[in-house]
Amino acid sequence: MSKKIISKIQGIAFNFTSMLFLTLATILFFFPFYWIITGSFKSRIDNMKLPPIWFPLNISLESWESLFKQPAFNWLFNSIFISLFTMILVCFVSTLAGYVLAKKRFIGVKFIFGVFVFAMALPKQVVLVPLVRQVAAMGFHNTMWAVILPAVGWPFGIFLMKQFSETVPTELLQAAKIDGCNEVKIFTDIVVPIVKPGIAALAIFTFISSWNDYFLQLIMLNNRAKLTLQLGLATLQGEFGTDYGLLMAGATLAAIPIITMFLTFQKSFTQGIMIGAVKG
Repeated sequence: MSKKIISKIQGIAFNFTSMLFLTLATILFFFPFYWIITGSFKSRIDNMKLPPIWFPLNISLESWESLFKQPAFNWLFNSIFISLFTMILVCFVSTLAGYVLAKKRFIGVKFIFGVFVFAMALPKQVVLVPLVRQVAAMGFHNTMWAVILPAVGWPFGIFLMKQFSETVPTELLQAAKIDGCNEVKIFTDIVVPIVKPGIAALAIFTFISSWNDYFLQLIMLNNRAKLTLQLGLATLQGEFGTDYGLLMAGATLAAIPIITMFLTFQKSFTQGIMIGAVKG
């Protein structure tokens, strides 16, 4: 048997094995989401049956009706409001700070960047007490801004945008200054279009991080009407029994904005990750 035929057989075997592995991995990672969706359309009795019902035939809207009796849409609005405004503010501040740290030369620029890198290693629990006291002193405690504002100076966002801003050619910025462009025009017309993939990647990271930030939301929000969807669903767990169908319906509702966000920015997100990998 010639080497060409052997090489072709090896290529086919590798492609088949790779496709089989990816298919199994996809099924494995998709199964929890499938279980949540199907569980939200089962009756409470069906969700408690053993062995479990893998393929429900009797569709029930009991869990969704119970969810809508709760202030679920209010919780959903609070989560979207917090995540959306956090994403906008973080992207704006991080892009500005990243550009300054990457392209401006002044005394202490390396020290400031080192502080941000060091801050990335600090867990939120370390600064929790002074953070709560500061938020309370500003009068924002038990409001949605108590969750939004502490995330504005997210060190990872500044670090990420600093790396992307390094890709902006210095010669291009100097040419723009010679042409009479001011700093605002240089930033909006030159820097932002170049680092746009990085902004898209940061937007997804920030939205997901804010959406899943259960710990900070738990500390800062106490009023039931101001709870996020994650906190609201946690209150639905009973002491002596839990309606798993209701929780699965809420989890399905909570997953919709995340999936929508990723599908909307998927192309820019992938481009941003690839550029960042090449840069690194």
